[in-house]
Amino acid sequence: MSKVCEVTGKKVMFGNNVSFSINKTKRRFDVNVSKKKFYIPEEDRWVTLNVSSRGLKIINKKGISAVLKEINSKK
Repeated sequence: MSKVCEVTGKKVMFGNNVSFSINKTKRRFDVNVSKKKFYIPEEDRWVTLNVSSRGLKIINKKGISAVLKEINSKK
């Protein structure tokens, strides 16, 4: 569960890296996930989330409170 973004739900994908000579090599497409702390002023507490760069963009756009409500409604 460590390689899953908690906001967007993105996770590691597997696929083939195909060269010009049609040799196929199995490859992992990792998500750029980092652990970040966010402060929620309404509840006066800190929350730690695994967030990708796209997840950070969403949090900056909507706000942390709206994103947390959305995450809880999905579960």
